Amino acid sequence: MHFTSEQRLDDGVLEREFTLGEIPGILWTPASLPAPAPLILLGHPPLGLRRMYPRLAERARQAAADGFAAATVELPGSGDRPPLAGAEQARADLRRALEAGGPVDDGIIDALVLPLVEESVPEWRAALDALLSLPEIGGPVGYSGGVISIGIRLAVVEPRVSAAVLFAGSLVPATMFEEARRVTIPLHVLLQWDDEGNDRQAALDLFDAFGSEEKTLHANMGGHTGVPRFAGDAAARFFTRHLK
Repeated sequence: MHFTSEQRLDDGVLEREFTLGEIPGILWTPASLPAPAPLILLGHPPLGLRRMYPRLAERARQAAADGFAAATVELPGSGDRPPLAGAEQARADLRRALEAGGPVDDGIIDALVLPLVEESVPEWRAALDALLSLPEIGGPVGYSGGVISIGIRLAVVEPRVSAAVLFAGSLVPATMFEEARRVTIPLHVLLQWDDEGNDRQAALDLFDAFGSEEKTLHANMGGHTGVPRFAGDAAARFFTRHLK
């Protein structure tokens, strides 16, 4: 891990950009750290860190106010990273399916999501290795948001992730339902009931599939970007319970 820049935000949060090999990322830490801080990994859709920065920084500041460090990395195929093989064709196929008004074929979902999961999860784990080696970060670790299939895979393969807030707002390959049954960590799942790009029934079926003894579904009226503030506050309290 190589830090490339740093700045103090107006609330005192320290924001540092870094690279992990060729992968860009950002780390936020609270203004004061009486002890090594727990860490929240901030997931996001594959739209590029620069485009997602305002929303990520807002979530990081909330985490810092609660005493957590927060970090994120650029996903494969996003930003200035090389495109994933087949991703553009999969996106074009998805657009045509949505414009036709029919169901999205499982093959399209697999081609769009599974390569991203396969490439990104090892990178998240490598970033976690580097982040936990810093003296100011001590764990435990939570995962928040982003592509839900990435969160599922991380919850299955990464024992250092001890709780997760998942956003039910992305297409899910059928194979991920089987992986969901192997998830055992506490989960807080957010669902926007009127999300036009999300299959509501599939989201409910996925929640039912999770093997966690503690899992909570917070469903709110509204579209994809209309998550109410109180829903974010509830997610923050979830992390306070499980990471402190």
